[in-house]
Amino acid sequence: QVQFVESGGGLVQPGASLRLSCVVSGFNLDNFGMGWFRQAPGKEREGVSCISSKDGNTYYADSVKGRFTVSRDRATRTVYLQMNSLKPEDTAKYYCATDFEGDPCDAVVGGMTVNRMDYWGKGTTVTVSS
Repeated sequence: QVQFVESGGGLVQPGASLRLSCVVSGFNLDNFGMGWFRQAPGKEREGVSCISSKDGNTYYADSVKGRFTVSRDRATRTVYLQMNSLKPEDTAKYYCATDFEGDPCDAVVGGMTVNRMDYWGKGTTVTVSS
């Protein structure tokens, strides 16, 4: 049974850092790409960052480029999102997700709909406020 469990969210001040984790089970990280997505209150879900299933590279939405870093640890079956220099506009619920038949990066930087993701975790909430 596939399961994604996100953690690491919290309430922080602007400029602070957080590291989100997505622990996966029933799923081989070597075979699929992974994406991080977020949804702010009243807004649509959007792509943040991803590890491509096509080339293994990492990609970022323009709004987080230079501040966020995505990585994966195969030994612990965990995908991380290191978030630095957080801004109030980063406030959202963050989800990890995968596309079993395609590349999640197509939804992060490729203009495809996030609804193409096949499996989502339940999310972790990040609030950036002074």
